[in-house]
Order: sequence, then structure tokens, then C-alpha cells
Amino acid sequence: MLQERLYSRLKSARIFTERLLEDFSDSNSWVHQVTPDANHALWFVGHMGVTDNFMISVLNPDCACLPDGYAELFGIGSQPVDDLASYPDVQQVCEFMRSRREVLLGILNKLSDEELGAATPDGAPKFMADFAAVFEMAIWHEGMHCGQLTTTRRSLGFAPLN
Repeated sequence: MLQERLYSRLKSARIFTERLLEDFSDSNSWVHQVTPDANHALWFVGHMGVTDNFMISVLNPDCACLPDGYAELFGIGSQPVDDLASYPDVQQVCEFMRSRREVLLGILNKLSDEELGAATPDGAPKFMADFAAVFEMAIWHEGMHCGQLTTTRRSLGFAPLN
């Protein structure tokens, strides 16, 4: 039951993310910042992928895969810039985000509710005490950053989602 709930919420969060991203079609919109230090859509996409990859590394390190430079561009402490040339191709970053979520969902699909209660390995953040908490954090994290993305969308004149 827990596994199904987590899976459903991870899928729902990503469906919402994909809907938010649909309007970002021109190059400038991907790196538009509401304020000079604000996160932009391309950073958001890369950050979701990097974060999912980190969570994958906690759950099943053999499945982790991070392209060169992505941690520096999209990881914790990275600072978005409004220069599209500073980033990999938009579609490449989008595919990375999507592929990492599919791997994360694949790991979840193989876990029982009992296994979700297992402690995470040494070195995992304290707020990810067990496997279920890793997936809960992924849901919370994506929702939090979606709030930032909605502000960016509105500043570009995109209509709110229905």
C-alpha cells in the first residue's frame, strides 16, 4: 500500500512538472530569471535530474549515473545563470531528468512496503532515515521547486494551469 502511494505521488508530481514545462519553447524562456539569482526552468530540470540521481545513489548506487559537469551546474549550491550557452542542450537535460525519474520509479517498483522501512546506508542524510523517506523527499522537493517554476512561468506571461 505504501509503495503504491509513493509511486502515485511521484508520478503525479512529475506529470505536473511536465505540464509546467510545456510553455517553455524558446531558448530565452528556459533561462529567464525572475530576479538575478532566481532559479530558471533549465536549472530546475537539471536539478530535478541531479537530485533524483542522488536519491538513486542512496537506494541503489549501481544505478546512479551523472554526466560530467551536471553536479556543478545543477547540484546543491549551484547558481543559475541566464546564459543558455553555459548549459548542455535543453533536450539533453530534459531527457536526463526523465530518465533519472524512470530509474527511481523502477527501484521503487521492486521494493515491498517492508523494504521501504529499511534504514538507508551510512552517509545518507538524516532526513532520509529509511527508504520510504527518500521517496517522500523526492515528492516534497519537486513540489517545492514547482512553486518556483510557477512564478517564472507567470513572469513570462504564461497562463496558470487549469
